[in-house]
Amino acid sequence: MQKRTFLFAGIATIGTFWLLRDLPGRTKAMTVSDSKFEVTKSDEEWRKILTPEQFNVLRKHGTERAGTSSLDKEYDKGTYVCAGCDLPLFTSNTKFDSGTGWPSFFQPMAGAIDTTTDKALFMTRVEVHCHRCGGHLGHVFNDGPQPTGQRYCMNGVSLKFLPSA
Repeated sequence: MQKRTFLFAGIATIGTFWLLRDLPGRTKAMTVSDSKFEVTKSDEEWRKILTPEQFNVLRKHGTERAGTSSLDKEYDKGTYVCAGCDLPLFTSNTKFDSGTGWPSFFQPMAGAIDTTTDKALFMTRVEVHCHRCGGHLGHVFNDGPQPTGQRYCMNGVSLKFLPSA
């Protein structure tokens, strides 16, 4: 009986640690961090130019709460740029109301983003990063409008909106 209890306790412990590795709020290593980016900074340097929430999303793969970004309902003409390095990412012509509570676009600007596979939270998703600094922007899904059928679901804190002149 003691062997069985010990075995189950060991399996439960290993299983718990395996499940905890993907919980929200835990820092996961950035898959693209081995790449060299045009803009690179230490965490200390990023913290000096980003708000705590921007740092958590862009550098630590966090997610802002749905419905908290003013950019979700921004529909003026302009360009959405990376909050970390100012690279133009999306134009207002590609923005749409997805009803998710996050700014959504059906197409990025050419060469603006990179993607990696994200297997956190017990699912596989396509993670979107800024091509210039590697900052985490959000995820892309195949349930968007035509002409692309894609929904780039972005964290508003990872973006800055620059209105057209």
